[in-house]
Amino acid sequence: MDFTRFMNKFNEIERQLSPTSALRLSFDNISPETEEPPDGNKRLWGVPVPPFVSEKVVSWIEEEFNEAPVFYNGNSVLKKVENVRMIDRYNTKNPTVGTLYLTATHLIFVEPDSNKETWILHMHVASIEKLPLSTTGSPLLIRCKTFLSVTFVIPKDSECHDVYTSLLKLFQPVSINKLYCFNYQPAKDDFPKNAGWDFFKLEAEFKHMLVPNENWTLCSMNESYELCDTYPRQIYVPKEATKLMLISSSRFRSKGRLPALTYLHNNKASICRCSQPLSGFSARCLEDEQMLEAIRKTNPNTDYMYVVDTRPRINAMANRAAGKGYENEAFYENIKFHFLGIENIHVQRASLQKVLEACEQKSPTMSAFLNALESSGWLKHIRSILDTSSFIANAVDKGVSVVVHCSDGWDRTAQVCSLAQLMLNPYYRTIKGFQALIEKDWLAFGHKFSERCGHIQTDAREVSPIFTQFLDCTWQLMSQRSESFEFNERFLLILHDHVHSCQFGTFVGNCEKDRLDLKLAERTFSLWGFMANHLNEYINPLYKPNVDESIKANLAPQCIKFWRGMYSRFESGIHPREPLGDLLLDSKEHCNSLEDHVQHLTKRIASFKNYISKSAKKLQDATSTTSKVSKETSSTEINDNKYNYDKKLSELSAADDDHPLKASNMSFANLSLNAEQSSPAQALPDELNSVAVDWKPMRNVTTCSCSTPFDQFSKKTHCWRCGDIFCERCIDKNVALPGHDSGKAVPVCRGCFRQMQKQSP
Repeated sequence: MDFTRFMNKFNEIERQLSPTSALRLSFDNISPETEEPPDGNKRLWGVPVPPFVSEKVVSWIEEEFNEAPVFYNGNSVLKKVENVRMIDRYNTKNPTVGTLYLTATHLIFVEPDSNKETWILHMHVASIEKLPLSTTGSPLLIRCKTFLSVTFVIPKDSECHDVYTSLLKLFQPVSINKLYCFNYQPAKDDFPKNAGWDFFKLEAEFKHMLVPNENWTLCSMNESYELCDTYPRQIYVPKEATKLMLISSSRFRSKGRLPALTYLHNNKASICRCSQPLSGFSARCLEDEQMLEAIRKTNPNTDYMYVVDTRPRINAMANRAAGKGYENEAFYENIKFHFLGIENIHVQRASLQKVLEACEQKSPTMSAFLNALESSGWLKHIRSILDTSSFIANAVDKGVSVVVHCSDGWDRTAQVCSLAQLMLNPYYRTIKGFQALIEKDWLAFGHKFSERCGHIQTDAREVSPIFTQFLDCTWQLMSQRSESFEFNERFLLILHDHVHSCQFGTFVGNCEKDRLDLKLAERTFSLWGFMANHLNEYINPLYKPNVDESIKANLAPQCIKFWRGMYSRFESGIHPREPLGDLLLDSKEHCNSLEDHVQHLTKRIASFKNYISKSAKKLQDATSTTSKVSKETSSTEINDNKYNYDKKLSELSAADDDHPLKASNMSFANLSLNAEQSSPAQALPDELNSVAVDWKPMRNVTTCSCSTPFDQFSKKTHCWRCGDIFCERCIDKNVALPGHDSGKAVPVCRGCFRQMQKQSP
C-alpha cells in the first residue's frame, strides 16, 4: 500500500471523529515517551498506543498493514510487480516475461525461466520516460549512464505510474548527502572502510617527479584554500614566484585558478595548468605576465614556451565580451600561443546523445548506422582531444614547457593534461599510476563530477561526458599500443560505471575541499580499496613494462574507432562469445598456476634427494666395518628374494633412528625443505590435489553452477583448485594453495574453500 493511499484513508477516518479528537489526532503528539494506557488493551504490533488514538484507527492499520515485508537478495523491496515484459530491440516478437522488484537502491528484473537477473542501480539512471499506453500494458523506457537502454511493459498503468514516480524521486537526490555512498555497506567484509583512502598522496606523486627541486617549490598559501578553493592545498610553483605574483595571478584568472605545476618531465620541461585570464578586450596583469615568465625560466633548455588554449579561437573571442577571454600576445614575451579547437561541454553532450540514438536504431542498416555516427561528430571530438594531447606531449618530449587552459580549467584542461602525461610517462600506464593520475589531475585539481555526471539534481546543461571522453581516448591509445598498458578494457569500464554509481565516495564532490568538508574518508568506502581486491581482473596479458618510454597516438582517421565495448556493451549478438583479452588472461593465469606448482614439486624432489643421499652415506658408514665379511660371503649369497628382503629389513631395524625409511609413517610429505621439521603424512597428497592441472575450457560453458547464465559482460573465472568455471559471485574467496610455492592467495570456489577449511588443522 502506498503512502498516498494511507494518508487519504487516515484523513477520512480523522474526519469521522469528533472535532476535539480530530484536533488531538496528530502525529506530532505521538512520542516514544507516551505511557502505556491503564487498561493495557490498545496495542499496535506489540507497541502501546497513545490514548487519543481511536480503536478504529488501530484496527484499520492492523488490517491494511499486516503483510510481511518482501526481500530480494537481502534488499528490502518497496514495490513488486509480476508479469512484466522486458523488451529487447533485437527480439521484439518474443519479449522476456518476469518479475520487477523496486528497492531503495536498485531496480531488479528477474527472469524465472533462465534465472537471469538485470540489476539497474538508481544512480545509473540517466532518464525515465513513460511511453503511451499500449494494448499489452504501460511501457516505461529507462536510459542509463552505462548506456543500457531497456523498456519494461507493466500490465497495469497504476503500477507503472507508481514505479515511475518512485524512480523519479530515487535516481537523482536533491542533496549530496543523500547519495548512495553514504549508506552503502558491502555484502561481505572484503576490505575495511579506510582501505584505499591513503593509497595516494599528492606530495608523494610530485616526489616521484623529483619535485620540489632547485626550480620548483611547494606553495604554502593555499593550506586553507584561500588562494584557490578548487585547487589542492599543496600546489607547486616556480621558486622565483613571489607572494604578490601568486595572489595577483590568482585574481586575474577565472575561479582563481592560477598557473600551477601538474607534471615535470625528466628533461625539465613541464606542464602547468590554469584557467582563462579575465582579460576582456584590453585588461592586463603584470604579475600574471611575470608568473608565466617565471614558469618559462624553470626550463633552461629553450628560450620560449607554449600557452595552449584548448578552445576554438572563436569561442575564446566570444568570452571577451563577458570580461574573460585569452592572453594578449603583445603583453607576454617569449611565449607562443596555440588554439586547438576542442568544443565546449554543450557540444559534447549533444554529440553523445546522437551516438546513443545511432546505437538505439531498431533495425540499423550499415549506411544508417555509419551516417548517424558520422553526424554525431563523436569520433571527431575524440580525435580533437587526442590531437591536442599529442601536441602537448610532443612539445614536452622535445624539451619545451607548456601552460594549458580552457575556460575554467577543469574540463578540457584535465582531459589533455592527463592524456599528455599518459603518452609521456610509462608509470601512468600502470594500474597504480593511472589511478594516481586521476587522483592528481581530476580529483585534486578539481573537476565538476557532481554536475558533469548528474550525481544530484542540477541544471541539465551542466551535464557532459568529459570523463567518459577521457576514458575513450585512453582506450584509443590502448587499441593502438596494447603492449604499453598494464590494464585492460574492463578496468576502464569499471572506472566509468563507478564514477556515475556513487557507490564509493572517491568521485563525490568537485574538488579536494568538497571531499574534506563531506568527510568522505570517514563516511564512505574508497573505489581504490575495492579495486585492489580485484586486480587480477584488470591485468592486460600483453603488457610489456619496458617497451617504450613514450608513445604517440596515430591520428589517421582509420585509426580512430567506435568503442563498441562501451557504448554497445549491452547489445546481444554483436560481441564475441569470449573476449580475446579474457582468454589470454585465463591462459596466463593457468600457466602461472602450473609454473608455481612445478616449482613447489621441484623443491620437494630436491629435498627427497637430499634425504636419500644423507641416508645412503649413513648406511655406508654403518656397514664399512663388515665389508670384508660381506665380500667373503658374497660368493655364497642366496638368490632368494624373500630371504634377501628379510635380511635388509633386519638391517633397517638396526639402523639409526633418522633413517628416512625407518619411520612407519614414511611418505614424500615428510621430506620437507628443512630437515629438522616434519609434516603430516598426508601433506604431499593434499598438495598434489590442491592444484588443478587441467582447467575446464571456457568455450562451451553457458551457465554457472548457481544457474546464472553467462553473457557478453559477465566474466568467467576459473577455480585454481578444481579447475571449474564460476561467476564472480560464486568465486569470491582467495586462499593460498598448499601445492603452490609462492604462497600467494588465488581465486577458489566456495566448495573448494569449504573443503580446505575442513582439512586445515
